[in-house]
Amino acid sequence: MAGNPNRRTSNKKGAQVGSGGQRRRALKGKGPTPPAEMRKGHAKQRAAQLKARKQSNKPAQARRRPSSEMVVGRNPVLEALLGGVPATTLYVQQFIDSDDRVTDAVKAAMERGGIHLMEAPRAELDRMTNGLNHQGLVLQVPAYEYAHPDDLPAGAADRREQPLIVALDGVTDPRNLGAVVRSVTAFGGHGVVVPERRAAGMSAGAWKTSAGTAARTPVARATNLTRALQAYQKAGIQVVGLAADGEAELGDLDVLDGPVVIVIGSEGKGMSRLVSEVCDVRVRIPMPGTAESLNAGVAAGIVLYEASRARS
Repeated sequence: MAGNPNRRTSNKKGAQVGSGGQRRRALKGKGPTPPAEMRKGHAKQRAAQLKARKQSNKPAQARRRPSSEMVVGRNPVLEALLGGVPATTLYVQQFIDSDDRVTDAVKAAMERGGIHLMEAPRAELDRMTNGLNHQGLVLQVPAYEYAHPDDLPAGAADRREQPLIVALDGVTDPRNLGAVVRSVTAFGGHGVVVPERRAAGMSAGAWKTSAGTAARTPVARATNLTRALQAYQKAGIQVVGLAADGEAELGDLDVLDGPVVIVIGSEGKGMSRLVSEVCDVRVRIPMPGTAESLNAGVAAGIVLYEASRARS
């Protein structure tokens, strides 16, 4: 029989017709189609990359913390150290012309313990203090850790006592804040509330005026003082505001033996309108003398004394 001239006679192995490449060169699938955001050159991928870049350029929305404070000058630094103001580092200028204040400041820092002593060139101290007259001494005070307004009634509950709180509205002098903290501690109160804005904070001056009592009496910072007072009212705490034109006299007030927050405004303007409207009662301190008003520290001391007598 004659052979077929078109018949393949090679013995070379390879894929046969109709095999679908299932032998040595089998085809491999590429998997599912990736989403548009992952496909190179796709419009949605470019948009996603642009969004990611914008997000990376935004500052982190972390909880804002107050920065540390610098006390500068030989007298202020020495007074802060002797007054118990918290401190982390005492910077002393290199080759300083020493006097008793420098010697006493270094001695006080060493005796207290926990305060780092650092020697620094004058140029570095100038930079740290933005050119203030530091006289070769700079004390770094750590940022104060404020409580939450809800922490104050909770602290009273832990002591099995009725809450006695002072709220300051528009008081901007740190020394007044320190004096109020001192009075709250002296008469068994449970803390002080201050607004977050346009109000004095726990600076080195407030610490010094508190005579160390700020270490035992918490100061809370409220984002909105009006809402904080309303929250106290919902918790069953009476809100008593001090006002020169108050409808009741302090001696006639009969709520100081229960849960109460005493609101004190600034010496000049008093309480703001919104805070005044929130108060359950507004009281006045009778003053037979010629003075028109009292500063916050003195007013707080008088009312807290009355509250202490009512609770005894």
